[in-house]
Amino acid sequence: MNLRPDQLSAQLAKPLAPLWVVHGNEPLLVLEAADAIRAAARRQGFEERETLVVGQGFKWDSLTLAAGNMSLFGGAKLIDLRIPTGKPGRDGGDALQRYVAALPAQTLTLITLPELDWQARKTGWFKALTDTGNALELNAPERERLPDWIARRLAAQEQNAPAEALAFIADHVEGNLLAAHQEILKLGLLHPKGALDLAQIQDAVLNVARYDIDKLRQAVLEGDPARCARLLEGLRGEGAAPPLVLWALANETRSLATLRAGQDEGQPLPALLKAERIFDERRRQAISRALPRLSSAALRAALMHAARIDRMIKGLVHGDVWDEFLQLALRLSRR
Repeated sequence: MNLRPDQLSAQLAKPLAPLWVVHGNEPLLVLEAADAIRAAARRQGFEERETLVVGQGFKWDSLTLAAGNMSLFGGAKLIDLRIPTGKPGRDGGDALQRYVAALPAQTLTLITLPELDWQARKTGWFKALTDTGNALELNAPERERLPDWIARRLAAQEQNAPAEALAFIADHVEGNLLAAHQEILKLGLLHPKGALDLAQIQDAVLNVARYDIDKLRQAVLEGDPARCARLLEGLRGEGAAPPLVLWALANETRSLATLRAGQDEGQPLPALLKAERIFDERRRQAISRALPRLSSAALRAALMHAARIDRMIKGLVHGDVWDEFLQLALRLSRR
């Protein structure tokens, strides 16, 4: 059964299901959920715990042996299986399917995984896990929902802040949820319970945003020029390699140009997205919103602009590369 994150607490208050699967793209949230499950297991009498980490050379017999190796006193046991790569391989996939087909008695199994792509979600082993146990997907909140997430975390420590203060925190911890968590805890230590103002938060919060290129691509698709400018400034400050930034912008431009040309020929967008191997749902939605504002002529001009930046990086043309990156991003993101 697939659970929503807000259903976890209620499920942990009941007798625990024998199998739990926790996965997602945000390590902090995955860790917190796994910790909550482990704590609930201890409260419900699963006093023994065996941790298995799947790595190179891992023997899948270890899982079966762990399940059969009960303690001397016959107590309930927690098997904590961690698959950091999210790829158990053929042998591991077969072993997982055999394991969940006959879950051992007096045993609770917790399996933690990273973010899984669409191919992994269609495998027999993952379907067996989700069909048999409680599955929980924990992803980082989208940028527009980050202030609400911060507000809930502040409320948990009996603090609150106005919207502009929440937006300030979100801007400074974007892409780094662990840092956001740490900043929120710091506010709890620095200030008493109750309302916080913008000045207090500006004083306390560090600029810990992780400006990565994927977020720049997302900002371009979502038509957010201000965020594009902020991300480019952060990338420049972190010493990001210009060829890598150009690759991201040019690659996105080429994809949009191909999709726009296909639409102009009357082809349906879903088929075009499939042909381009674009399967991420959020990216698909962002592209579907971006294409109406971008004509084929505008995208051709953007590709020529990218080619000029390439010559600039190679020293064949004079100019400020980062200023040209900004102009190209604005060209693509303006509504």
